[in-house]
Amino acid sequence: MSLPILSVTLLGFLVVILASGVWIAVGLGLVGLLAMILVTDVPIGQVLATTIWSASASWTLAALPLFIWMGEILFRTRLSAQMFQGLSPWLQWLPGRLIHTNIIGCGIFAAVSGSSAATVATIGKISLPELKKRGYDERLSLGTLAGSGTLGLLIPPSIPMVVYAVTANVSVLQVFLGGFLPGLVVMSLYMGYVIVWSLLNPGKSPPRDPALPFREKLRQSAKLMPVLVLIAAVFFSLILGFATATECAAWGVTGALFLAWWSGTLNWQTFFESVMSATRLTCMIMLILAGAAFCTAAMAYTGIPAALAEWVKGQNLSPHMLVLALTCMYIILGCLIDGISMIVLTAVIVLPMVKEAGFDLVWFGVYLVIHVEMAQITPPVGFNLFVLQNMSGKDTWTVAKAAFPFFLLLNVAVIIITTFPEIVLYLPKLAFPD
Repeated sequence: MSLPILSVTLLGFLVVILASGVWIAVGLGLVGLLAMILVTDVPIGQVLATTIWSASASWTLAALPLFIWMGEILFRTRLSAQMFQGLSPWLQWLPGRLIHTNIIGCGIFAAVSGSSAATVATIGKISLPELKKRGYDERLSLGTLAGSGTLGLLIPPSIPMVVYAVTANVSVLQVFLGGFLPGLVVMSLYMGYVIVWSLLNPGKSPPRDPALPFREKLRQSAKLMPVLVLIAAVFFSLILGFATATECAAWGVTGALFLAWWSGTLNWQTFFESVMSATRLTCMIMLILAGAAFCTAAMAYTGIPAALAEWVKGQNLSPHMLVLALTCMYIILGCLIDGISMIVLTAVIVLPMVKEAGFDLVWFGVYLVIHVEMAQITPPVGFNLFVLQNMSGKDTWTVAKAAFPFFLLLNVAVIIITTFPEIVLYLPKLAFPD
């Protein structure tokens, strides 16, 4: 069977499998099985066992359930209320005022949680009622929360970053470090948009709250100190090389348990719920990785990835044109499947192209995670939209329209890091000089 016919056959089979509602992991495994049957006589059971073991028996992956558990623990604390109370006194002078608490609060929570949905739900459950009560524009409140919730994927620790690092065989620590500065860039873009919107719509922002004495501001902000200390400890341990990503995850869980105890929300029920929720999510991700590993091995036997990479090389596309083509592809995929599936489905095809074009794989990991962020706020399967729909009572399309400006700002972030890749690579090179 020729490669073009084989490629179309496998792609069509994958589309049919996914459209039938079969789990992504099972679908990937079935596509790999079909490919092995069509092109090779190698014992399938041997390849299946070897690839699944290699994909799962990874020290890097040990960080995954720990980071998930850390986010689940903090999700059940009073952290969101304390964030709002601690941040609001300092943001009254900015145009947009307390809307900025959505952005900064999500940025802070993102630094101790690897989940976008947990970030949205944690910050939104306190900020949405407060902002609505004070008369802030509801569409802007929903949009900033939808967009800023995606920071949970870009600012480490990040679950998709761990998945990408394992899939691409790169250092998860370097990918983590590469996400910090782009995360700040995205936060700055969001805050800049809120400032401009507020200046153009002065009648839609309520008046400032009465000014508080400096000592009172400090007293309210003191509730944020344990979280900031935890973030600083994780960040400096990573950048100074004191601990690996897995060790940081273990310390992060310890710190999260302490914060839950300190806030009075740690009991056997919340502890059990956090463990079970983290276990379910970890099992789902590990199953996807296992299916993707077998599919990747099968694709290597077919020769399709190498042939496709060679074809792209023959087109003489400039690096920026390749990035543009990949951006269009990932935006379309983000409307159809979840972010982790997007990473593992495309890695076997895309990574050879990216290497051939001369891109740094750490840079590409951050680039890809920004597109996973876009997938969180694009209908029909944007998960952040579903979370906010349930929290606000609005329909998905209303929330999607509110989030659209922030989708555009994420595209601006892609342009910025493509034009200035040093933004991504500065911290990894600082921590790991050649």
